[in-house]
Amino acid sequence: MTVRSLISTTDLSGPDIVALLDDAATLRAQRSALTSGGPAPTLLAGRTVALIFEKPSTRTRVSFEVGVAELGGRPLPLSSADLQLGRGETVADTGAVLGRYVQGLVVRTFAQARLEELASASGVPVINALTDEEHPCQALADLLTVRDAFGTFAGRTLTYVGDGNNVAHSLLLAGAAVGLGVRIAHPDGYAPDAAVVARARALAEAHGSEVTVTTDAAAAAEGTHVLYTDVWASMGQEAEQAARAAVFAPYTLDGALVARAADDAIVLHCLPAHRGEEIAADVLDGPRSRVFDQAENRLHAQKAVLAMLVGGSQPGAIAAAEGGG
Repeated sequence: MTVRSLISTTDLSGPDIVALLDDAATLRAQRSALTSGGPAPTLLAGRTVALIFEKPSTRTRVSFEVGVAELGGRPLPLSSADLQLGRGETVADTGAVLGRYVQGLVVRTFAQARLEELASASGVPVINALTDEEHPCQALADLLTVRDAFGTFAGRTLTYVGDGNNVAHSLLLAGAAVGLGVRIAHPDGYAPDAAVVARARALAEAHGSEVTVTTDAAAAAEGTHVLYTDVWASMGQEAEQAARAAVFAPYTLDGALVARAADDAIVLHCLPAHRGEEIAADVLDGPRSRVFDQAENRLHAQKAVLAMLVGGSQPGAIAAAEGGG
């Protein structure tokens, strides 16, 4: 399948995702080989990718900028202060202009509709680096980390505990598409979007897995292979922090929750983390944690996406060229 842009997690089929994970693992191995004099990839040679950040970022900004450069391209980071997005110039006009200058756009913004408008007007591939609705690149890195740990998605379950936010949405959609069981445990009033859940359940039925949405964190953690959480108040919700802390306190990812999981379960967090709030310090820093492997995998997964969308590589082609697919 040829994907024009990655706006929603649903732009990728299950086979697309698996092939991208193969490419990401290959690019990770190639990067390690660079230290011993291996050839540098040139998949984005001659291409410029604009990185538009309307929200602050650490991992997303650095991983995309490094990723474009490591593939031989030129990253062009742009903040809201550098652009006229929505201030005297329409979003569509900005997209149309940028599409004349660059070969791809990576965008971290607010509403999904804003991203869709940019993509429609630009005429170049657009990658969702986070919106209020979805975070597909994070989900790809998460799935790569899960596959690294278990080798397969079949028969495995991921339990996400906390707010039914953009990360939860993309985990539901991506996990269901590859046959990974996904459970979401949330407080009353903080469920994931019902339309996303319905779509994920349809995908899960087609791929032999199951989606569960519940307010019972303990039950959701029982026998699970992956325990995952996120901050209780995302960017733009800082004023709700105190109120959310009281509501979410029973959903802390702590030792008691880990004890309910499978013996070989791993712990994930998309970061930044608040130790002692959504996750206990001894869990985040403990032996089951794969959080920093997960953060590193953002780089590798996003390089695979960049190679596909901006470099024109078919999903799985990089791995196949190395004999890994």
